[in-house]
Amino acid sequence: MSQREWIEKDFYKELGVSSSATNEEITKAYRKLARDNHPDANPGNAEAEQRFKAISEAKSVLTDPAKRKEYDEARQLFASGGFGRGGGGFNPNAGGFGGGGQTFDVGDIFGQGGGGGDGGIGDLFGGLFNRGGTQQRTTTNRPRRGSDVETETTLGFREATQGVTVPLRLTSPSSCTTCHGSGAKPGTSPRVCPRCNGAGVVNRNQGAFGFSEPCDDCRGTGSIIDDPCQDCRGTGVQNRTRTITVRVPSGVSDGQKIRLAGQGEAGLRGAPSGDLYVTVRVRPDKVFGRTGDDLTVTIPVSYGELVLGTTLSVPTLDGRVGVKVPPGTVDGRVLRVRGRGVPKKTGTAGDLMVTVKVAVPQKLDDPATEALQTYLEAEKASGFDPRAGWAGA
Repeated sequence: MSQREWIEKDFYKELGVSSSATNEEITKAYRKLARDNHPDANPGNAEAEQRFKAISEAKSVLTDPAKRKEYDEARQLFASGGFGRGGGGFNPNAGGFGGGGQTFDVGDIFGQGGGGGDGGIGDLFGGLFNRGGTQQRTTTNRPRRGSDVETETTLGFREATQGVTVPLRLTSPSSCTTCHGSGAKPGTSPRVCPRCNGAGVVNRNQGAFGFSEPCDDCRGTGSIIDDPCQDCRGTGVQNRTRTITVRVPSGVSDGQKIRLAGQGEAGLRGAPSGDLYVTVRVRPDKVFGRTGDDLTVTIPVSYGELVLGTTLSVPTLDGRVGVKVPPGTVDGRVLRVRGRGVPKKTGTAGDLMVTVKVAVPQKLDDPATEALQTYLEAEKASGFDPRAGWAGA
């Protein structure tokens, strides 16, 4: 694919977002489209598969701040007429260049002259195509790295706090198992392109100006495959389903991402693979809550237990623990049990925060009712007034 073909792709249109969309808006749009077009949801649908690849490519560019900046700048340059669209050459009169007999060095514009390529358009294009501003002075061309891939997994609350190993089933472009990513038929190897000497670009003169453009013979890859692999058709990549094992560390929180280096989309012709980002979703627990590294639990108690004091048997992640309730404890008090919370990376753990909550009986039998009335009379006789000083009383 040529630089122009790449830049003229409308990644914003692919995802259905505006050019001012935030990363969150882009990711949200991608997830919806990815679910609708995922190969697993559309078996045998080639159109959906191509659509899935297109939105994955768009997302990988637009969520990378550096790539997005370069992409936006390059598209703006093309839109303003900085490069001729008709014959593929440079328009010396566009953008105010070449007026009034002014003499200038086009090499400086493309980052090749004088300044050594600092800030030139060549550096911009180099960033987009992973060749760098000094690409024309090198003898080898680096194939483009594979795109990053995102997926999700859902864990139970206790699995997330204690850590777990989970299998993930992915359908994405992966390195061809037949040619091992080289793109060449087994037993053969790609050869250096004789036209560009492996650089991936060639120089072309147009009047007083000189330009570089992707080599047509090798399509900018720097190498030629005479006998392509039949399984991947020379790309070194196959769209296949694979299962990988992911170790989720203890203490992972809802929405946290885990990066697996080199487990993303395979690069073309043996280029490095992208990374896999796994977003963890955590189901809520019926007993526990979580605040940072602390576990929270609310335990029902009777009024008498708070007044007289007691020892409660409280659940933790690894069994139960006795928690002492001092006499005269007020309803809603939080008692701390150190080191029985969420495990940390340091090997320690947060705390268990126990909230005591009075449970009021909805119905009492006669003996209990009589006993409670006797208690209330004794309480009143002792001078205790629960509303003393309340609301001006």
